[in-house]
Amino acid sequence: MNLTLYGYDDEWIAVDCGMMIRQDLPNSPLQVPNTDTLTALGITPKAIYITHGHEDHIGAVAWLWPRWGCPIYATPLAAGLLRHKFAEHQLSSAAIIVVKPGDAMEIGPFTLRYLQVTHSIPESCSILMQAGGYRVLHTGDWKLDPNPLIGSPINAAQFRAIAPIDLVVGDSTNAPMPGHSGSEGDVAKALAYTLKQCTGRVVVSCFASNLARVLAIGFAAQQCGRRVSLMGRSMERMVSVAKGLGYLDDFPPLVPPHDLGYLPPEEVVIIATGSQGEPRAALQRLAQRRHPFVDLEPGDSIIFSAKAIPGNERPIEQLKKRLAQLGVSIFDEMNHPELHATGHPAEDELRKLYQWIRPKTLLPVHGEARHQAAHQEIATSLDINAPLAPVNGDMLIFDNLGLRCEARYPQPPCIVNQNSVVPHPGLDTGSHSTRRGSLFLALPVTATETGWCRIGRLMLDAGGTSPLDEDSFSEWLDDQLEEIAAETLADLRQALQPRLIHWLANHLQHMPDVHLQIMATEMPSSEAIGSDF
Repeated sequence: MNLTLYGYDDEWIAVDCGMMIRQDLPNSPLQVPNTDTLTALGITPKAIYITHGHEDHIGAVAWLWPRWGCPIYATPLAAGLLRHKFAEHQLSSAAIIVVKPGDAMEIGPFTLRYLQVTHSIPESCSILMQAGGYRVLHTGDWKLDPNPLIGSPINAAQFRAIAPIDLVVGDSTNAPMPGHSGSEGDVAKALAYTLKQCTGRVVVSCFASNLARVLAIGFAAQQCGRRVSLMGRSMERMVSVAKGLGYLDDFPPLVPPHDLGYLPPEEVVIIATGSQGEPRAALQRLAQRRHPFVDLEPGDSIIFSAKAIPGNERPIEQLKKRLAQLGVSIFDEMNHPELHATGHPAEDELRKLYQWIRPKTLLPVHGEARHQAAHQEIATSLDINAPLAPVNGDMLIFDNLGLRCEARYPQPPCIVNQNSVVPHPGLDTGSHSTRRGSLFLALPVTATETGWCRIGRLMLDAGGTSPLDEDSFSEWLDDQLEEIAAETLADLRQALQPRLIHWLANHLQHMPDVHLQIMATEMPSSEAIGSDF
């Protein structure tokens, strides 16, 4: 969920405006950034600059943009997706301005240029910005892929030309991963090989935005004499927008889903949404035999051409159990890792980019605390200053004294409920008054074989409340997580809620308004754990 604001001389711009799906709440609602701090500080962005079209970078624009009414700059694919969202919200798309990689623009004290990078969606860009003599590179999401299938590899000369950079705001997602990320070209070869081995009907599930993967599946199906069909609203929308921009001109003709029943199973490949176990996605409906046009049978195959996002492991496992009960063969990242490639840079790619742009300072963003820490270690080994790892709500200052955190503002979650952005319901304390303070608790957890455990630091803001012994509270929380048996984050939240209210009532003089956010994170690898000792 990305929303980064840059200010100079009291003028502000925003980079990206994304949303996330809440796994710890019933019905998996959307969460969008909280803008209360911006309102309180009098910050209104003069423009929004979009780096690429993934939902965690554009998903909240239609919800939050009406508060600002500013221009929105985006490359053609992201702009096309935004127009669809605006139409659904009955908003005029006149504010959406199409830019192309390489374009430069000025607004207030800022000069900006879009620099194309490779990622798992076309037209991804880094943004080079300059204000008051400072040069900042916001990398966005990126990787170095010599064969991206759609689009061109990164132009190294272009990035060398912008060196040196004062500050790089860099993608940390795969910083702990040694070596180099895989190529989409290699994944395409693996998909073609695997598809040839499959009998019966084949369903391939991937992220709809990964158009290179969608194209590779289409070509592989064509090589095997199979017809292609799409399932899932987001998949159909993404392919439609991409075709309009000429990205899928060579894609095989599509079979409407309602015609699949007339084709022999061995002549069919279905590209479906739902690789993350989403309850309303196409793959889930197939697994539950609730799809109106297709019933999976023994001998069919399911290919998961996507990595599990942290927090989705359990719904994905439940989905796979349902599929296994139908007698289908399952190919996934565990038994066939060659069927997916990440869209983010590993260690060697980070080092190479920084050798090109020669940054003086790094601000590691994206990923979790351990990813940011690994990114800081890489920077330090390259003599790049990396003094801090930010968390949501940090107000950072960058000037001739360096990079530092000036203030930290709580970010109570906001969810979309019945087409309105509303505060996260928190825990029902029976009172809607904040006279006794508010306690904001962000609890990072990971699934274990027996239940749940806390990972990393407990994020707690107890402004205006009675004094709280954080050590005792943390120990109590760890004990509760070990005791509670819950299949999903929503179940965990429901079980933890009354216990949390009871503990606070017994340990605080006055009961505050409590806002709980449970976040699923990855368990650190054994190599990462070993390196800490």
